Amino acid sequence: MGRRVETDKLESRVRELRLAVGLSQAELARRAGITRQAIGGIESGSYVPNTAVALRLARALGCSVEDLFRIHDISLKLSARLISTNDVDDASSIAGADHSGTDGTDRKRLSLARVGEDIVACPLSGPESFRAADGIGSVSKQRPGYLDIDLLIEPETVDRSVLLLGCDPSLGLLADHVHRVSYDTRVIWHHAGSVAALRALRNGEAHVAGTHLWDPETGESNLPVIRRELSGLPVVVIALSEWQQGLMLRPGNPKQLRTIADLARPDVSIVNREPGSGSRVLLDYHLAEAGLTPDQISGYDRVRRTHEAVAAAVRDGLADAGPGILASARANGLEFLPLQEERYDLVIPASFMDYRPVQALLETVTGAGYRREIETLGGYDSSITGTLIAETGA
Repeated sequence: MGRRVETDKLESRVRELRLAVGLSQAELARRAGITRQAIGGIESGSYVPNTAVALRLARALGCSVEDLFRIHDISLKLSARLISTNDVDDASSIAGADHSGTDGTDRKRLSLARVGEDIVACPLSGPESFRAADGIGSVSKQRPGYLDIDLLIEPETVDRSVLLLGCDPSLGLLADHVHRVSYDTRVIWHHAGSVAALRALRNGEAHVAGTHLWDPETGESNLPVIRRELSGLPVVVIALSEWQQGLMLRPGNPKQLRTIADLARPDVSIVNREPGSGSRVLLDYHLAEAGLTPDQISGYDRVRRTHEAVAAAVRDGLADAGPGILASARANGLEFLPLQEERYDLVIPASFMDYRPVQALLETVTGAGYRREIETLGGYDSSITGTLIAETGA
């Protein structure tokens, strides 16, 4: 069946992949034509299967042999470009947050994806802090804007990853659904406001940008800003969903907030999203419509980076209200004051449309599983999910 090996040289992922598809050891053994005890030995790393068994295991789990086993006796290093998005959480930028290692050096934990000719590195901070890192990097002394990386995963994983930027909480669900149906594809969802995501796309730092930017002059969602920010770059715009945008309010709405004008009351404070986010753009528009200026709103400059962070601040009593979406309000037991419906779009450079991992993402978007799940969250309308909205910049 195999031979005994040093477990520090080989990592078996058989158990991880078996659990991901919901198989018991006995069922996997039956499908692969081996004993349950053999599966136990393979999963513990005490035995390495021969080629035939490895191939049967891969077929039973719907993956490649390379996905099942990793060798760790070679230290892999590479150079990666640091993503330039400048989203903030409590006034700390992603790139500037403290990622120091225990040795006191400026070492960053990173997610990695190849975008075009470059590998792009996203520091793990804020909501991504406890995600497993793809590599550990430090600032390159030879290449400004780049990091020298000690790789923690197989290089092939970097090459079959999609880097998706956006603020929609359902993008995490989308990443999970892609992995369920396409084991050789990984979606890295990195939080970014709408404008920051588009600018990263323009700079060649992502495969896909999510955006919700309503334009008051035209009454359109996203397209006016996309055309301005990505002028000359051919892109495809695909609808992900429509959602309810508004103000998230404390449970029971104890301050009895009924209109946007109530935010100017002296007993009311808010938390806000960062400049360039769709939620902040919409809040600014409605404040102006009500004849209010930011300096009249207590807490206007208190920034949280995500819908969930705003919701948590309101839930925990740190503010009376904050801009966000109905789904986040419901998930946190908050009241909600709707302001308007918006469309959330995915923006993809035309040059990436034939990239197999991007195709896997789009196939998942149009599939029934993801659409059914976001509908159950509340506040999402998936009737337009997967619809081609426009092709611009050609």
